[in-house]
Amino acid sequence: MSSAWKSTGLGALALGLMGGAAWAQDNATVGFLMPDQGSTRYEQHDSPGFIGEMKKLCASCKVIYQNADGDIARQQQQFNSLITQGAKVIVLDPVDSTSAASLVKQAQAQGVKVIAYDRPIPDAKADYYVSFDNEAIGKAIADGLVQKLKAMGAKVEDGAGVLQINGSPVDAAAGLIKKGIHAGLDNSGFPILAEYDTPDWAPPKAQQWAAGQITRFDTKILGVVAANDGTGGGAIAAFKAAGVDPVPPVTGNDATIAALQLIIAGDQYNTISKPSEIVAAAAANVTVQLLKGETPKAETTLYETPSQLFVPAVVTQENLKAEIIDKKIQTAEELCTGRYTEGCKTLGIMN
Repeated sequence: MSSAWKSTGLGALALGLMGGAAWAQDNATVGFLMPDQGSTRYEQHDSPGFIGEMKKLCASCKVIYQNADGDIARQQQQFNSLITQGAKVIVLDPVDSTSAASLVKQAQAQGVKVIAYDRPIPDAKADYYVSFDNEAIGKAIADGLVQKLKAMGAKVEDGAGVLQINGSPVDAAAGLIKKGIHAGLDNSGFPILAEYDTPDWAPPKAQQWAAGQITRFDTKILGVVAANDGTGGGAIAAFKAAGVDPVPPVTGNDATIAALQLIIAGDQYNTISKPSEIVAAAAANVTVQLLKGETPKAETTLYETPSQLFVPAVVTQENLKAEIIDKKIQTAEELCTGRYTEGCKTLGIMN
């Protein structure tokens, strides 16, 4: 286990995963509600990870997975439907962290446990919260960009600075990432030229905004701190459409295949490797403990909610092979296709 994944509750998690599944309520219904299709992680990693772990821990449990595709009303309908179907535990990654508070209170009033997942729910005390440390993610990507700009000898003169592209304004996790980014940038010596909260985390909206800033600031843009790979990819697309070459350093988060390929090609500077299966497994473990009537151990508290937060790894060209390929998060065959082949050879990912 890499030190980047260490968490003080990890040993307890491992023990919970190894035993006790047989005591979970037989045939219990469990819900797993994800927020959007803007990131590929939910379909490719989170839901398979949770469903797979639940099969190991409670083979007789019925898991219902649904994705709200960014629609608050749809997620509310999905949540209500789960309660009607007799769900005992609902794992909720909210589209809107504020409106989700009423869902938590509604469920708990009917004896249904709610695990906040990835995005916290500040206005209601969920039964548990499982996530990577979002504030630490924001600071890590911002710190990485600052270090890169200093290494490049970037000079703050004639109004030069950086752009900051945040996530959805209704996502509390995006707010934590934003807070972390500011912690990394505010005293860095690199001014923030402009800042944008991206509705629905939508890459096209990030691209449109970035395009406007490129027209406005042109060569004064030294780099971009983007809160995830989708918004970072949108910024990179805007630079390329404007004929900017080379693209200034752009950050990301999620280690999507597309972002890893952009890093290999030199178009994106960094991303965050946070294998969602780790958090999904933790959520499954907490789910089973709640089904057994147990109180899951918490390593910390966030928004008055017992929480388990994992610390992820920053990935750049320098450690992509070690963090992604060697740890079997992605394979060379998946990443090293087409125009990325030469970059993979340069980085030693393939011969």
